[in-house]
Amino acid sequence: MDKSITITDRTKAFAIRIIKACSFLDEKPGICRTLSKQLLRSGTSIGANVHESRSAQSNKDFLHKMEIALKEARETEYWLEILIESEVVDKSKFDPLLREADEIVKILVASTRKIKERLSGNKFRSKKIVVARDKHSEFTPP
Repeated sequence: MDKSITITDRTKAFAIRIIKACSFLDEKPGICRTLSKQLLRSGTSIGANVHESRSAQSNKDFLHKMEIALKEARETEYWLEILIESEVVDKSKFDPLLREADEIVKILVASTRKIKERLSGNKFRSKKIVVARDKHSEFTPP
């Protein structure tokens, strides 16, 4: 994936791919529909929380929203693994989604770690927190 894309854009594109995958799953009977709902909820929530972090009221609020996005990304990985390993879906079709979820998790882990380091140091109060090269996720404390 293009390294210049922001985490906001990347998670939005991922959510769109998840929606398409869930539309495919909804066409199948039985358990696929149940798992589709779980995958849809967690897979679209990642981007929603990253997007919401842009309006954070403080650095701690920003961190909280990014941590929720991370939790949702890990849950999405889980549902994708379950679908693939149970052979409910074709691995070749869903493996790229799983790899992208893993990349998003790595970005969010690095981002939240960086934010925590800055918050614990308190020496960065007057500096912007910039996460994962995301120009939309900047926050300058008052």
